[in-house]
Amino acid sequence: MYKLSKRSLERMAGVDASLVKVVKRAIEITQQDFSITEGLRSREECCVNYGKGRTAAQCTAKGVPAKYAQPNVSKVTWLNNPFKSKHAEGKAVDVVPYPVDWNDLDKFHAIATAMKQAAKELGVKVEWGGDWKTTKDYPHFEV
Repeated sequence: MYKLSKRSLERMAGVDASLVKVVKRAIEITQQDFSITEGLRSREECCVNYGKGRTAAQCTAKGVPAKYAQPNVSKVTWLNNPFKSKHAEGKAVDVVPYPVDWNDLDKFHAIATAMKQAAKELGVKVEWGGDWKTTKDYPHFEV
């Protein structure tokens, strides 16, 4: 049985209580240890993420200051409105295998299995970014 680290618990500060309950139950039943990398996202964090993979002009067109533009790094968000992330509302968490292995999708699927089972047990509707039809976001879970 696994346990959430102090850091993971801290990263869920401000996250919807029902989603926190799902994460806490999932860590008890998972076959794959995991950690929380992000929960509630500040306005500045939204700007930082939106700037990744975008030019200054693309940023300013969406209300993001040009200083956040990082056109030479990989894009991490595909939102049309950089401030409409479920993270900005405290309605999402990013969950990654521990230790982190971004290329082992089986580990992300194992986490998703535990999260979905926990959500079902608790009667909470949770959506997994790995189930999205277009761009997949394997660490992402939202209510």
